[in-house]
Amino acid sequence: MTAQIKIHVLHTGLVKVDRALPFHGLYRNPLAFTGLFRSERNQVTLPVSSYLIEHPQGLVLIDTGWNKMVRKSNWRELGPQVQINTGYLPAGWAVDERLAALGYRPEDLDLVLLSHLHCDHVSGLKHVKNAKQILVSQPEWRVANRLPMVYLPHEWRGVNVQTYDYTKNGVGPFGESYDVFGDGSLLQVHTPGHATGMSATLVRGRDGRYVLLAADTGYSNDSWEKMLTPGICTSRKDAITSLGWVREMAHHPNCIQALANHDPQTDQQILTLPV
Repeated sequence: MTAQIKIHVLHTGLVKVDRALPFHGLYRNPLAFTGLFRSERNQVTLPVSSYLIEHPQGLVLIDTGWNKMVRKSNWRELGPQVQINTGYLPAGWAVDERLAALGYRPEDLDLVLLSHLHCDHVSGLKHVKNAKQILVSQPEWRVANRLPMVYLPHEWRGVNVQTYDYTKNGVGPFGESYDVFGDGSLLQVHTPGHATGMSATLVRGRDGRYVLLAADTGYSNDSWEKMLTPGICTSRKDAITSLGWVREMAHHPNCIQALANHDPQTDQQILTLPV
């Protein structure tokens, strides 16, 4: 497809949350992240990112952002979760609209990789359900289909989602990842904490340089610089361990960029790596 790996950073929505959701450690109230009984001045609006990777072995999408339903009704798409997340999707920002602007259709996607199954990452999944393959980690799939108050299974109902297993290969904070193409150029690295089966994506070029797409290991680059875990965690201990790994990877001289999914300082851009 291409003589290089090209990563398109796409904004596929906005989300308004309480400040305590991205930065739990700054607040003593353990329920502050829910926004309950807290004023509007504590709310921040953050980008929701997806990533399109043009790779010699296939066209890959990471995460899907919001479904167009949020333009009409957050309640119909999110139900009670609107208390925690309010979604916004400006015209032209839906994942299929972003793809179209780049000259692609959903059926052109060889692979959709889901970092985890929280609503702001998979709400738009049905817009790309005609991709050739859709994958999420087995531990994330198992948990997500058992906790309907935390996850929203209707977002993937009727979509052919398949799973992968992590391999103990020494990569990542817990030494396990999934090698997507079998050549080390695209890895789904297990970074639990915010979600049990969450994966960060490590994209590596032939010269050893890499881009790390950190998903929600931290909500912004400040998260790993200041070791601030998200408000929602399945394991605070695992979240800190994962943040520590991302921080080390981000500071390595071979790191071109480490990106958090919701960092307000991250603009849409294109990153390239040699193959």
